Amino acid sequence: MGMVVVGSVAIDDVITPFGKNFNALGGSATYFSICASNFTRVRLIAVVGEDFPKKYLKLFDRKNIDAKGLQIKKGKTFRWKGRYGWDLDNPQTLKTQLNLFKDFKPVLPEDYKDEDILFLANIDPELQLDVLRQSKSKIIAADTMNFWIEHKRRSLIEVLKRIDILIINEYEARQLTKESNLLKAARRIISWGTKKVVIKKGEDGVLFVSKKVFFSCPAYLMEDVLDPTGAGDTFAGGFLGYLAKNQKLDDRTIKKALIYGTIMSSFTVEDYDIKSLKKQNKQSIENRFKKFKRLCTF
Repeated sequence: MGMVVVGSVAIDDVITPFGKNFNALGGSATYFSICASNFTRVRLIAVVGEDFPKKYLKLFDRKNIDAKGLQIKKGKTFRWKGRYGWDLDNPQTLKTQLNLFKDFKPVLPEDYKDEDILFLANIDPELQLDVLRQSKSKIIAADTMNFWIEHKRRSLIEVLKRIDILIINEYEARQLTKESNLLKAARRIISWGTKKVVIKKGEDGVLFVSKKVFFSCPAYLMEDVLDPTGAGDTFAGGFLGYLAKNQKLDDRTIKKALIYGTIMSSFTVEDYDIKSLKKQNKQSIENRFKKFKRLCTF
């Protein structure tokens, strides 16, 4: 199986208690693609400006990411600046410059339309619906954020009726459903049409819920966390990448996919932006998987 991701490619300025990292490669589709490319073929759809550094285009090429769907237009690339507190949770947005991303209209090339898996990263639900009308993918997953939950709720509910898997964090799950209990929140989301729900809980791990099954996975224990930017998108790339690689959706495969998503996120947070993530390979991923298994076995 291969997959298509539709989302953002951005330039980030990030401030954490441990330092500053400016003009870094960011965006939901970036983290997802670089992660998932370790498992399967990835096709990227996003928009950037003429100011987008060519070294990053070369990185996509080195990672065998098909960037035919990456629109390069006259103008400036989406930029985000944020600051994390000591808890490294819920960053404060200092500046958002949508630039070309403001008028982004995703277009699926013909040979992308019937790719096995489609991931709709964090973009306007109305754009997600437009992509759904273009796609013939067998498995569709999506992400969202608090802004869309607050301002585009009706469109978001329409998206949830048409997808197979929602990947969302715990704060967003509670905001969307108005349920404090995450299991109840997941059940509510499933009642709207989504078949499976994955709730990311940061350092507390991840919760998976379907109509018949629920499963909780701990996080990979880290001593040094420098920058959590992109960790959620990395998780999605590892989770869906493993499913694509194994071409199965049974409970056992889904549980292992959650663990691989967790492991890939741990690479992202141990350094700034994609510095650690881009260096990983099959051997380093499997080594960390074995360590994780030892931590969870009793």
